[in-house]
Order: sequence, then C-alpha cells, then structure tokens
Amino acid sequence: MSDAARAFHQRIDAALADRALGDALALTTGRLAGGRAAAMAAFADAEAARDEARRIRAAAIARLDQLLERFEREATARGCRVHWAETAADATRIVTAIAQEARVTLAVKSKSMVSEEIELNAALERSGVRVVETDLGEFVVQIAGDRPSHIITPIIHRSRHDVARLFREKANAAPEDVADIPAMTAFARRTLRAEFLQAGMGISGANVAVAETGTVCLVTNEGNGRLTTTLPRVHVALVGIERIVPSAADLAAVLSLLARSATGQALSVYTSLISGPRRAGAGPGPAKGGEPDGPDDVHVVFVDNGRSRLLGGPLAEILYCIRCGACLNVCPVYQKVGGHAYGGVYPGPVGSVVMPGLLGLEAWSELAQASSLCGACREACPVRIDLPRLLLEVRRQAAAKRLAPRWLRVAMPVYAAVARRPRLYRSAVAAAGLLGRMVAKGGWIRWLPGPLGAWTASRDFPAPATRSFLQQHRLRKEAAR
Repeated sequence: MSDAARAFHQRIDAALADRALGDALALTTGRLAGGRAAAMAAFADAEAARDEARRIRAAAIARLDQLLERFEREATARGCRVHWAETAADATRIVTAIAQEARVTLAVKSKSMVSEEIELNAALERSGVRVVETDLGEFVVQIAGDRPSHIITPIIHRSRHDVARLFREKANAAPEDVADIPAMTAFARRTLRAEFLQAGMGISGANVAVAETGTVCLVTNEGNGRLTTTLPRVHVALVGIERIVPSAADLAAVLSLLARSATGQALSVYTSLISGPRRAGAGPGPAKGGEPDGPDDVHVVFVDNGRSRLLGGPLAEILYCIRCGACLNVCPVYQKVGGHAYGGVYPGPVGSVVMPGLLGLEAWSELAQASSLCGACREACPVRIDLPRLLLEVRRQAAAKRLAPRWLRVAMPVYAAVARRPRLYRSAVAAAGLLGRMVAKGGWIRWLPGPLGAWTASRDFPAPATRSFLQQHRLRKEAAR
C-alpha cells in the first residue's frame, strides 16, 4: 500500500471512530438533501431545467477558449484587469503582486474554493498581507487552524458548542457573546465589520462568469460577499477557467438550479453581478455621473491549475460541475466520514474525480475507491454528471498505471482468467461454496484472511452459495414440470 493510500485509510478510520462527527454529518447532510428534494419537487420544470443546464455547461466547455477570450474583451472594456494563471504558483504570484502594487496590508475574503485549492492565504501571509476569512463558516475554520469539510457548509463537522469554545479561546469572546447562535453570529459580525472597514483588498471566488458581458456572478447567503467586493479599494476575483457560461440567459438557467441543489432555496439571499470597478464621472455620486461605492480596481484571475488537461479527455465531464455540493449530501461514504477524510480541498464524489484529475493520480487515485457506485450522486447532480462512470474511469487509469495494491494487481488477472473459462469458473464457484460452508456459521463468515479482512473487520461476509444460480434455476424448472 502506498503512503498516500495508507494515510487515506488512517483518516477514514479516525472519522469512523468519531461519533460526534457522525452525528453532525447525519444531521446536516440529511437536512440539505431533504431541502434539495423538496425544492426540486416544487420546481415544475426541474427535469427540463436540468437538461438545459447540462446542455449549457457542455456547450461552454466545448468552446471554452472562445468564451474566455470574449470574457476578457468585455471585462477589459468595462475597466477590469484580466489575468491568466496556468498553475497555482502563477495564481498566488499574480494576487501577491496585485497586493504589493496597491500596498495592501490587510485583505478580506469571501468564500472561495479556488483560493483553498491554490493555498492563497499562506502565500499572502508570507508576503506580509494579513488575510481574514469573512464567511462565517470559513471564519470559524480560520481561527481554529482547520480547513473546510464541505463545499457549501465549511463547518459541517463542528457543533455550535465547538464554535462557542473556539470563540472564547481564540477570539476573546465573553460568555454573553456565545450564549446562543444569534449571539455568536452578532459577535462575528462585530468582529468582522472592523476588518471590512480597514481592508485594502477584497478577494472573492466566482460561482459563474458570463462571457457576453464580462460579468462575475457571486451567490452567497451572507452579506460578507458584498462587503468584500465593494468596501476595499481593490477587488480580486479568482475564477476557475471552467466556470463560464455564454450569456445572461444561460446564467439564469444555472442559477435556477444552484441554490435548490445546494441548500433547498429557490434562490440564495444575495446574487451579485460584478461588471467592473466603480465608474468615475464629473464628481462623486450618481447625479454627476460617478458611482460613490465600489472598488477602484477589479482584477479577474482565471485559474487553470490542471483543468485544461481534462479537456477532450475521459474526465472532461467533471468540468460541468457548478459546485452545489448536492453529491456530497447524498453520498453514503461522505455521510459517514466527512470531508477531511478525503485529504484534499474537494471532497465527496466530485472531489474523488477533481483531485486526481487536477493534481495527479499518484497521490489521489485512492479517493475513487471510496464509493459504492450506488448512483445517488448522479441522480442528485443538477447537470446530470455521470459521476459513477467518472469514478470508474479514475479506477481504470489507476489500474493502467499499476497504482493499485500489489495483492489486487495479482488477484484481478487471476479472477479474469478464471471468469473467461466457464468450466474453470464453475469449478472455482463450487470450491468456494464448499469452503464457505466449512468456515461459515449461520450462513455468515466472520473472519477473512489478509486484505480481505478489511471487510470482516466491520461486518460479516455472506457465505458463498453451495449451488450456483444456474443450478438452482435448472432444479426449479425440473420441479415445476
């Protein structure tokens, strides 16, 4: 077993042993999945909308280069500065240079998975820029020295009691500040408001970029997103190159599904469309042609970081993803182990394809094994991504590169050789049935040797039947005559 696989299994064991984590995951994923189901059931054209959203995303990925070029033209015409980052290092270098050019010492951030992916906070801190997360969940994650466990709800793994303790220990909260959830929310709001007012740079992600208008769309349920993008004099939006649609009409189609799939809302509380910096005029204020609010400079940083390698390949469909998190909420594996067990920025079924796809099979191929292939993720996906097929493709690629454990690399060719020879296969099945009858108790095998013991460590294995299906079928036909 590789070091990466060993570490993965250790994280899984730790997660399964954490009963508090299990309770938190069951509560929140159940609520989110139930909310999605109710919202989609109340949406009269849900299935047609899913088909249309899939068509839009597929078409956008098929002509990604054209749409990105159009976005750059339109955004530049509206006063934005567009940057291109091939790697994570390029992206952090670009954002750090923007901060240094603007002499920024404090940056506030709205939630951005891309910023987590490229490890932006650490890069900015090394350059002397203090970074403050302003999404409530991300704020808790930051002061805890933790990392998000879910695409939509970063602290799905923490209870309100955990947060209260953190606020007392790390943020000097008084007892009355953590008396209940409204008090904790108010405490976070007061703490963060001062940071917003002092910050020289606001950093956000982007849920969608619209090519025809050079617009960045942000979808949030907290006011921090708008404060991040309007109060500081510089706004930087980090955008994965795949997060683009051709038109405003296409944006509307995607938004009709995003919140319903993520949280069960018909629409998120805040939907912000940003098309450039504050416009100057003859004087301050709308009456004289100027805009009193908004940043002086808006930078859009498109991040590739492995995405272009997926284009045209067998995993390209994962680029359709709109990051709603619905697949996590229905996944029986994620529901048991949570996001940290996956070890990367993107957990769950989508992460099991994205992480090896972007960052390489060698360190991340094991994630695709953490799936029952039940298909619940495919059923929940608003753009109908065939995640089971993609997970099987990751497994196939890993097998082709001989990344599977040695015992499995030996066992599978042996099984294939036996399965291709009917007489030999029937003999092997009969032998397995006899052996199973010898070691089973009450029809169940309670212990298996070697790697197979991973199954019986937590559950019994059904004893192989002493008669094959075909044998039983023939006997029933004869008995019916």
